Amino acid sequence: MEEIPLSAQLIALVVLLALSGCFSLTETAMMAANRFRLRHLAQTGHRGAQIANALLDRTDKMLGVILLGNNLVNSAAATLVGVITIELFGDEKWALAAGTLVITFAILVFAEITPKIIGATHADSLAIRLGYVLTPLLRLFYPVVWFINLFASALLRLVRLSPNASDGPAKLSPEELRSLVLESSHLMPKKHHAILSSLFELNNITVEDVMTPRGNIEILDLGQEWEEVHAQLATSHHSRLPVCRESLDQLIGVLPVRRLLTNLGDPDFDEAALLQQLQPPYYIAPGTPVFSQLAFFQENRQRIGFVVDEYGEILGLLTLEDIIEEFVGDFTTSLPGLGHELAWSDDGDAIVEGSRALRDINRTLGLDFPLDGPKTLNGLILEHFQDIPESGTSIKLAGVAVEVLQTQDRSVHHRAI
Repeated sequence: MEEIPLSAQLIALVVLLALSGCFSLTETAMMAANRFRLRHLAQTGHRGAQIANALLDRTDKMLGVILLGNNLVNSAAATLVGVITIELFGDEKWALAAGTLVITFAILVFAEITPKIIGATHADSLAIRLGYVLTPLLRLFYPVVWFINLFASALLRLVRLSPNASDGPAKLSPEELRSLVLESSHLMPKKHHAILSSLFELNNITVEDVMTPRGNIEILDLGQEWEEVHAQLATSHHSRLPVCRESLDQLIGVLPVRRLLTNLGDPDFDEAALLQQLQPPYYIAPGTPVFSQLAFFQENRQRIGFVVDEYGEILGLLTLEDIIEEFVGDFTTSLPGLGHELAWSDDGDAIVEGSRALRDINRTLGLDFPLDGPKTLNGLILEHFQDIPESGTSIKLAGVAVEVLQTQDRSVHHRAI
């Protein structure tokens, strides 16, 4: 090496460190790249993504050529530092030890840590470019990589690991997919993220959580005077009404109100004409997951159903819009008498209807009322008192101070939280 100038040796050392850094950057970028994004780009015809996907499908060979190059370069750099040290300081042991420390430090900083941080930070953009370099290298050194992988595969089999265990596309469980959506909140519009997050909750909630309780269902009672029936049809804001006599216990059917708008002014329109427009009621078993019920609505071409218990008593009403609102958000008009806006006041309190669902209160006000029992604030406070409380009664539920402002009939009309 006496013929090679020291300056040339130093330049060669810098080049070797740079090559080692490139191999380290390539290894990290390829393994940290988002495979789902690469597959999407590959399906759209992106050539770089297609090459990167092909390399990732052969992880053992890709890593083989990267590590082969990286180890060769690092070994050459260490040897060259030894030669330079001997030329400068002779065979002094302290000089050789110092040279080893220097090259170790240089490899760690310039060829390992820094390049790998860059590769991990810009993995997706680098992966679609590095494939153009790795592919010809893999072809060039394929015999060597194949020979090395023979020993690696034998060692894996010895410890009872399949070298092809990672072949094929990665499969995510629903929980893992949900975590992926939650962690991607900064990559999509807030509304889209909220909808996707809500979709994963549909299998964890039942129809009782979403339905309109029986006490809040507007019915068309044919037992009242026909003029009152006619007036209710003319002013109802619902597109469908349950038709019964006296109460829901004598349910007859469901009336599509819009079909009768042109008939309301007809003097011949009577109860018989109304009964001809009725549709048979559709019943839903309690405990049915909302996501399953959405599929049942689609299969049975239904938009509205009555949740009934084991004795056939109607517990509530569920519509297709109720399910859609659960993951899209409220978009229909609110029930009469039920305040649509729910928010904390400047004084730190909120006026809440007792019939409002606990899920709605938790979601809107950021509270944590229990959902495994009663579905409404009425039910929650009645469960605690085992009786209808008087106005002015205060209680603490789930760490939230609640004051009963007004009671009406057999329920709490307003509560202050």
